[in-house]
Amino acid sequence: MTVAEELSRTDWDDVRLALYSKSAADVMSALQRSVRHWQDFLALISPAAEGFLPDMAVKAQALTRQRFGHTVSLFVPLYLSNLCANECTYCGFTMSNKIKRTKLTMAEISEEVYAIKKMGFDSVLLVTGEHETKAGMDYFLEAIELVKAHFSHVAMEVQPLSTDEYRALAAAGTDSVLVYQETYHRAHYAEYHLRGKKQDFDWRLATPDRLGEAGMNKIGLGALLGLSEWRTDSAFTALHLSLLQQRYWKSRYSVAFPRIKPCAGDRATQKSQVSDKQLIQLICAYRLCFPEVELSLSTRESPAFRDNVVPLAINQLSAASQTQPGGYSAPTTALEQFSTEDTRSASAVANSLTARGLDPVWTDWLNAFGR
Repeated sequence: MTVAEELSRTDWDDVRLALYSKSAADVMSALQRSVRHWQDFLALISPAAEGFLPDMAVKAQALTRQRFGHTVSLFVPLYLSNLCANECTYCGFTMSNKIKRTKLTMAEISEEVYAIKKMGFDSVLLVTGEHETKAGMDYFLEAIELVKAHFSHVAMEVQPLSTDEYRALAAAGTDSVLVYQETYHRAHYAEYHLRGKKQDFDWRLATPDRLGEAGMNKIGLGALLGLSEWRTDSAFTALHLSLLQQRYWKSRYSVAFPRIKPCAGDRATQKSQVSDKQLIQLICAYRLCFPEVELSLSTRESPAFRDNVVPLAINQLSAASQTQPGGYSAPTTALEQFSTEDTRSASAVANSLTARGLDPVWTDWLNAFGR
């Protein structure tokens, strides 16, 4: 049985009931353990844990320093294309949205690479809309060959691919792939995804399995917080992570915490709001239960929130992000996927980390040591 098949057999309402049944005693028990499991994660993200947030923060920060020292890795997204063959009610790239569409040429990607390198980055996340006929494997492989020559770490966030295609991306130099399930609630997923291949819930759910089978070095997970009840969606994300770690133990993992942001043509009806305090609770719960997993926070969040939360448990941070193709060499908001809150420069973000006693890391791998 694959991890996806095992997840499919897990009932949403059963998980929700278990989570909301957790008591203060369950939370205290979870906090006292040296090794924590999924049931402990449920306790730590439950309403019963809200009063324990100071204790959770102290323990999470200690674990972060123990595992990652004072380092925080910096990366930047590079949007290659906003072409998309899916209709998703919460995304600015949705196919019916009447925005200018583009796919960067190799020359334009080179201009983006030049602008990004000037900011100091050595780690890049390649992002596209999901359009396999106009921005597919041939395009990805050509772009990776170009980009890999300039960055020690290349990650990708594109449409779900086959196992063989992921093997080809890894062979070409891709270090990690991020794929977000958006929501693990099957009925809500159908409400948000109206046309295109992204309607296939099971194909997307099985994507991390295919990445694990392909031997991808690092796999990124997450749910778009707000599409469904956030605590239960997070419980499923954590269960997904835990099962993947057991099955595909050679891969590393990362988790991100995107909250829905406004975008052009937004028609999504948020089913859940995640407050700042609740998001901190979720991040701390992840650190306590998955101490070795990389936790990432994007520029969707405000400078103040990031400055105060990063020291607790975050070890991976995007900065100076542009969410539109060509955004670094020719900035314009006309093509963007969503608006960002933290618009500071990369150097300003790095200076803020340093001021808090943290060490911003631009390069975490030297190619001379091989792979």
